[in-house]
Amino acid sequence: MPDEVQQSFGFALYQAQIGLLHPDAKPLKGFGSAGILEIVEDWRGNAYRAVYTVRFAQSVFVLHCFQKKSKHGIETPSADMDLIRKRLKEAEALAKGIK
Repeated sequence: MPDEVQQSFGFALYQAQIGLLHPDAKPLKGFGSAGILEIVEDWRGNAYRAVYTVRFAQSVFVLHCFQKKSKHGIETPSADMDLIRKRLKEAEALAKGIK
């Protein structure tokens, strides 16, 4: 990812760590709550996304960062959604161990 995109995502994640919500963060559709958030960054005609969860009080887990390449609208590709779901389950298991 370009440095500018990494910096933008890093700032949004920093805000999540200190309990704030970045103005561009929005709930990721398909998860039914605001516990899974995404940041979308457009840079030079390319769309990048960072998906993270704030469901667990002790940690912010980054579930997936990727360049969206689908040409079928704004919907997140199903392969990426499957990976996010898998990583969310792993984050839940890790969060239980942190308590």
